[in-house]
Amino acid sequence: MDEALELADWRRRTAALYLNGPAEGAEGALAWRRGRDAMFRDHPQSALPDEVRAGFTGLPYWDYDQAAVVTAPLTAPEDDTGLEIETGGEDGLLRYRRTGRVATPWGGLTLFWLLGYGGGLFLPFRDATSGQGSYGGGRYLTDTIKGTHGRGVVVGDDGMVTLDFNYAYNPSCAYNPRWACPLAPPENHLDGAVEAGERILAAT
Repeated sequence: MDEALELADWRRRTAALYLNGPAEGAEGALAWRRGRDAMFRDHPQSALPDEVRAGFTGLPYWDYDQAAVVTAPLTAPEDDTGLEIETGGEDGLLRYRRTGRVATPWGGLTLFWLLGYGGGLFLPFRDATSGQGSYGGGRYLTDTIKGTHGRGVVVGDDGMVTLDFNYAYNPSCAYNPRWACPLAPPENHLDGAVEAGERILAAT
């Protein structure tokens, strides 16, 4: 199959994984983990190198933690100018708009909107586990242009947003240098350790 069609299928399967049930509590997180593991093991667009996939038994995660589910108001960003992030790859310079700010027990985070065809919500972050259990460049809670709708970030009609860090995941560049990923800007660097979600494979 053409590589572009394989990538389209990866995104379709990712969206289905996020949108299909179960989606609540520990049961939902476990179903998501099992589906993500299966895609990393079997799909031709897996970010895992072949030598890692050969012995792959699943991605490591912290235990599910209800305290890692945070609901807070989405407030207007103090800085409403755009943000540019250099990917270091063929995507080049990506431009984002700040859509709001969310307070968490570990610090504040900015939710971004990708300025490009179709656009999409994006929430990258770094925390004290980065390089000490999770990927050193940080993790994502959502990147909807890649199909990660809901679960990690749910924006309500009442101006509240729920961040579920049990769905924090490493970007593809954490596993394979052929991928280039936009990483969290300084405003999304958290001082505390978010011990929830995906960890990093010891072999990578």
